[in-house]
Amino acid sequence: MTTPPTTDLDEASALRHQLADQLAESGHIRTPAVDEALRTVPRHAFAPEVQIQKAYADDIVATLHSDDGSTISSISAPWLQADMLEAARIRPGHRVLEIGSGGYNAALVAELVGPAGSVTTLDIDPVVTDRATGFLAQTGYDHVQVVTADAEHLPVGIVPDGGFDAILVTVDTWDLPWIGALAEGGRLVAPLRLHGYHWSIGFTKHDGVLHSDEPLIVCGFVAMRGDGAWDPNRRTVPGTGVHLSWEDGTPMPVDQLAPAFTREPSVAHTHVTVGGQEPFDALALYLAGALPGFCRLSVDPDGDNGVLNPPPQHWPGAAIVRGASLARLATERLSDGDDGNGLYEFVVHGYLAAKEMVEQVQHWQRNHRAALCPRITIHPVDDSSPAPATGAAHVFVKKHTRVAIGWPTIPGTAALLTDDEGRYLLHLRSANKPIWRPGHWALLGGNTEKGETCDEAIARELDEEIGLVIPDLTGFVTLDTRNADCTFRSSPPGNAPCRLLAEGCGPAAPS
Repeated sequence: MTTPPTTDLDEASALRHQLADQLAESGHIRTPAVDEALRTVPRHAFAPEVQIQKAYADDIVATLHSDDGSTISSISAPWLQADMLEAARIRPGHRVLEIGSGGYNAALVAELVGPAGSVTTLDIDPVVTDRATGFLAQTGYDHVQVVTADAEHLPVGIVPDGGFDAILVTVDTWDLPWIGALAEGGRLVAPLRLHGYHWSIGFTKHDGVLHSDEPLIVCGFVAMRGDGAWDPNRRTVPGTGVHLSWEDGTPMPVDQLAPAFTREPSVAHTHVTVGGQEPFDALALYLAGALPGFCRLSVDPDGDNGVLNPPPQHWPGAAIVRGASLARLATERLSDGDDGNGLYEFVVHGYLAAKEMVEQVQHWQRNHRAALCPRITIHPVDDSSPAPATGAAHVFVKKHTRVAIGWPTIPGTAALLTDDEGRYLLHLRSANKPIWRPGHWALLGGNTEKGETCDEAIARELDEEIGLVIPDLTGFVTLDTRNADCTFRSSPPGNAPCRLLAEGCGPAAPS
């Protein structure tokens, strides 16, 4: 390896620290260990094809292309690498497996595990592993083990006794066949595909089962190759250029849908809005589990297919098939929005069907949109544990695993205000409940916002609804129905000049 000029080394060091500062400021770097690793490993040495400034940009660097020009190997965007390394919670002495190689990320992991740990990086493509081997040796990380193999079938002897402490998957994967290779209590971080939507998810293994405990991060990676490659199960509606994919689920007949596209679709309004720069991936994931027959809809870009507002080419739309009818989720622009990026309403285009999808969008809005991120549990398919009860979770059955997604419900808030003599002053009812009842006077309440207690939500709602601000408002008793059997739990009574009865409804994590 030719030693680069000192000026180049100085520029690389400055750019590396600048990138780390940027990632720390934006919250992607959250621990000193990850910060130090990103400031130490020379990223440009693993991407000699690009200029040094591009090597330290917060973006991917494509390193290998297929014959059709698509990217089949790359260095991931630094913000995503930082997030995944933080989610992996790697410590000195850990034994770590990386699936999907390139060298740079393995070097970062090597910095985290230190001399007492071990790193194995694996890829199916010998061109990729040869590059990784060379770059790791040139940068002083030749102790990293580089393996050429299909990740679907880990080579005999690669898994240490007791399993790996962490497994990082850096290719787009449809399934997680590596639960048995992970130590109990170990971490697995992977970009998992669910009905074609991609999320980087952090899991901890408990009793042989993976449990998510990190926010889901929308992401994109190069596709898994080999026996673990995913099948979109795509069907084309004859004569339309409309394609429907059932990646997680049983493909349905589509020939009978052709007449539907000769009619003008109905437009059903949900009255649920979204900002122009606001992601709504959680809604897509919710609909994929809530609606039988869910699929992804894409269209030929130059075709005359009768689809109103076709979805973007690289982001197929959410759709459902019901016999000879179909409905798909879309948006309509309402205004420029407060930030100038636009305000949109979710609408459902019904090619003879729409009502069911509208109802599920509204259900998500009322009950799940402002709740905590969904919790994902993954069992091996040969696990003898019982499947989730019907309605308890959305379940996707894959080749090696059974994926269950639980959706926390937004706690509603309600309050009854009395004076010191116990006389009724005001009743604030929950937005999740009917408010008009004979003989009852009530003001519309609302839901807790992220991070709020029920008491804090009540005080805020009183201010927002009627401008009533009581600085010394204190709860007399707080009741919630977060127990699975909907029984109440009470907090100790307090003494207050204005007494508050608060109620929070809906399942949530135990407190």
